[in-house]
Amino acid sequence: MTGMAHQLDQDQANKVEIVVHVNEQLDDANRDELTGYLASIDGVSTAEFCPLRFHLMLVQYDRGRISSQDIIQQINSHQVNAQLIGPI
Repeated sequence: MTGMAHQLDQDQANKVEIVVHVNEQLDDANRDELTGYLASIDGVSTAEFCPLRFHLMLVQYDRGRISSQDIIQQINSHQVNAQLIGPI
């Protein structure tokens, strides 16, 4: 039982949320496609654009399974130019 509690604490410690700046103006469909794609990547928990600030994206992930640079590369692989602003 204590092993499970330790695992949950470790998982929580590895959770990071970053802000990503997207240079292109994406329409609703492209934003939905991109966030859905990112959320399907192993290690990414959530991906969403900020309401009313569609050039900013919040991505929560497990830093033990994927890096912020990997996330940026995945966004760029969708022909979307993005830069890491930093962690929250």
